[in-house]
Amino acid sequence: MAGPELLLDSSIRLWVVLPIVFITFFVGVLRHYVTQLIHNEKKVDLQQVSDSQVLLHSRILRENGKYLPKQSFAMRKHYFNNPETGFFKKVKRKVIPKNPMTDTSMLTDMMKGNLTNVLPMILIGGWINWAFSGFVTTKVPFPLTLRFKPMLQRGIELISLDASWVSSASWYFLNVFGLRSMYTLILGQDNGADQSRIMQSQMTGAAMAMSPDPNKAFKSEWEALEIVEHKWALENVEEELVCQDLNFRGLFS
Repeated sequence: MAGPELLLDSSIRLWVVLPIVFITFFVGVLRHYVTQLIHNEKKVDLQQVSDSQVLLHSRILRENGKYLPKQSFAMRKHYFNNPETGFFKKVKRKVIPKNPMTDTSMLTDMMKGNLTNVLPMILIGGWINWAFSGFVTTKVPFPLTLRFKPMLQRGIELISLDASWVSSASWYFLNVFGLRSMYTLILGQDNGADQSRIMQSQMTGAAMAMSPDPNKAFKSEWEALEIVEHKWALENVEEELVCQDLNFRGLFS
């Protein structure tokens, strides 16, 4: 049964393809509201936010200081890097190491995330794989190599089947990660139904909990800003604008 010779029954669209789409979508909506019910507001450390903003401003000064006059650049650099009164020199933060394995709030958030995201995806995916086992649902509109068969044809073991065909189980996982725009349109930007965003936030959660030493970040940024030399990028801007204006007028004359 070669790929080009395969024809799908039109009833598959009504009894397999659309039900999987609806189930995936409504499970995502239900996940969004459950996440809102069990979500706890996290306390924000104002000092950490302030330090991150200072580091961000210093980086912007390093990257875009060439667009400032030399005196303005020197004043800002003096505020950050002055040996006696500079922010990066006089400010010292007390570092409290955090261990995500002993942080009860983080462990609770991870358990809630697994309960509302990972577990439903495994259960619904297993049920769809059992209820719609063996169905070929659709075909991608472009040819694919054989390396895509394990990703697009889960539950179907046919060597002769073209890699462009999609099985019911793979169709479910494509919908899980492909309905982001619909969730954003209906539930808003910060929704609890976007599985890809949730998985990304869970992966970076532990890294954010192990916050770096701000004193080391200040020292590193001080060294990076110290070696920056001001080069005025707008020295001949008037002549360049005049030349561009003359060239622009010459095109329509």
